[in-house]
This record gives sequence, structure tokens and C-alpha cells, in this order.
Amino acid sequence: MGDSILPVIMTSKERVLISFDFIEPDRVPRWCGTSPEFWEAGKKQLGLDDEGFRQRLGDDFRWIKAPFIDHIGTATFGDSSVSPFGILRAGVGVGMALNHPLSEAGLDGITAYPWPDPAKVDVSNLRKGITPYANEYAILGGDWSPFWHDAIDLAGMENLLTRMYTDPKWVHTLMDKVFDFYFAANERIFAEAGDLIDILFFGNDLGSNQGALIGEDLFREYLFPKFKKLACLAHSYESKIMLHCCGGFAELIPALIECGIDGLHAIQPSCRGMDLATLKKKYGKEIVFNGCIDSQKVLIEGTPEQVRQKTIETIRIMKPGGGFIAGASHDYILPETPLENVLVMMDIIGELGNRD
Repeated sequence: MGDSILPVIMTSKERVLISFDFIEPDRVPRWCGTSPEFWEAGKKQLGLDDEGFRQRLGDDFRWIKAPFIDHIGTATFGDSSVSPFGILRAGVGVGMALNHPLSEAGLDGITAYPWPDPAKVDVSNLRKGITPYANEYAILGGDWSPFWHDAIDLAGMENLLTRMYTDPKWVHTLMDKVFDFYFAANERIFAEAGDLIDILFFGNDLGSNQGALIGEDLFREYLFPKFKKLACLAHSYESKIMLHCCGGFAELIPALIECGIDGLHAIQPSCRGMDLATLKKKYGKEIVFNGCIDSQKVLIEGTPEQVRQKTIETIRIMKPGGGFIAGASHDYILPETPLENVLVMMDIIGELGNRD
């Protein structure tokens, strides 16, 4: 498919999907994910409703979610102080786990734990929610599926990492139980609306500022099969699959490509190993990069002119050859981020991102 037959102006859906084919669309797609606090403040400041604010930002995506419903109502990772696995959380944002109920459990204790029922993932409104956007925007769907995080919460991070070496059967048993819930939830979601979902979007943070939290050997033993199984599910419905992953994890990118991940979000260039030019050169024709514009320093602390310059610099590195979606280097734009800076970033993407 050559540039000569591409439409001059694409829909958001066309723009995003052709980027996954590593072809430059009419302009670089725009992504904007924010904290609830930033979102509400931005809407109020501009006098817009949710959809009006998305359109002002130029967001090419719409994210449709299926909530987990338990006996006390909705309890999802990030929306409640209690996760579907019974983990109490408190603190800023999604908070931190206050208990690790399986840290001392044996295999029988893991099996006997009251695991959540995937049938309580409510898919009844999915098609209705997608319908207004299905022809125009790229639809994100699937469950967030943070099975790595939930295993850490259930076992405790140091305990889990240690047992990866000392008690592999224990770790496999725990992680299989956690993953089985999320995989079944995704099966329900795709059975209901897989024909309308363009991208399965899920999140597991594998990196820190200093590099990956686990080596490739441990990733391949404990996580690779699960990532691959989710990728196969998405691909069976002709959907793409995109992983949200914070921090530096460059050493894991070849394995992520091998297991079928189509896109990576949000690419933090300030973290070790995440130099944008290097990533683009090495993997720019194998996996889509989403994000990349520094939100740890520039977007929060910079002037509008500094944001403008960083956005231009990032687009010039990442745009050539497609395979790039532009936005902040973290999905959770914090409430202290100046709205003007975010608007400058999104407007420059729209202007400079045009196909030459």
C-alpha cells in the first residue's frame, strides 16, 4: 500500500490502524490519558464535557471498559480501595497494598483462596458504549489485566521475586490463578464485542527508572506465556494488542515482540535504556511506540515553549516510517501539570505530525 493511494484526511481509526502497519498516516495519531483530577480540572477550565474535552485534545482513541461487579458494587484496579482479589489499598491515586494475604500460604492455601469470578465482569453495556465511536475512533477494549501487580500485592514484592528462584512451583501456581481470572474476563469481553475492538489495551509495569524489574530469563519463564496467550486472543479477533509499561524495560522489548505485543505505551525517555533514537532504530519496524514526550519533567515543570520544543524533537525522531503514536510519556498526567502545556503538546502533534 503506497502513500499515493492514502486518503488526504483519515478518520482517527484509519490513522491509528495504518500506524500499526508501519505506514505514515495523514498525521501522527494523538493519545491523551490523564489522572481523574487533571481531567476534571481541564474540563472545568475550558467549560467542556467529557467528549468535548477529548475532541479539544484531538484524542484519536476511545476506551471502553467492562467493570468488575462484586457484592459491594464496582471494584476495579485503580477505581477502588479493594481490588477484585481482596487487596486493601490506600494512599495517593490507586494507593499501595495494605496486606499481602498469600505471602505465607502454601500451595493448598493458594488453591483455597477466594479467587474472583470472571462472570462478574459486566459486559452488558459494551456494544452500546462502543457504538457511538466505532466508525470514527480507534477503540481500546479488554480488561486492564494487571496480573503482575496483583501477584506482587498478594505475595509481597520481595517475597515473590525471591520465590522465583527458590520456589518456582509456588510462583507459577499463584500467577496462573491470577492470570486465569483476567484471561477469562478478556474472553468474555471479546466474545461480546471483539468485532468492534481495535486494540486490546492492558497494563503491567515491568520497569523502573534504572531498568527492568526482572531479567529476560525470569520474564520468559513466568510472564512470556501469559503475554503470548493474551496476544493470541486479541489476534484471533483481528485486534491489535498494546501493553502499558512504565519505566525502563529496553532489555525486554525483543521478548515482548516475540510474544506478539504490537504496541508499547508510554515509553519514558528519562529512564535507563529508553533513548528514543536508539529504540526507533532498533525496533521501529517491529513494534509501535506510543507516548515518548517527557512528562516526568518537561510537561510538568517546563514552559510552554520548552514543551513545544520537546514535542517537535520527539516527533522528528519517532515519526518517520509510521509505527508512532504521540503523547505524554506516562498515561496518568498528574493534576499539577499545567493545562496549557498539555494543549501545546497536543496542538503541536496535530500541526507537525502531518504527512509530508
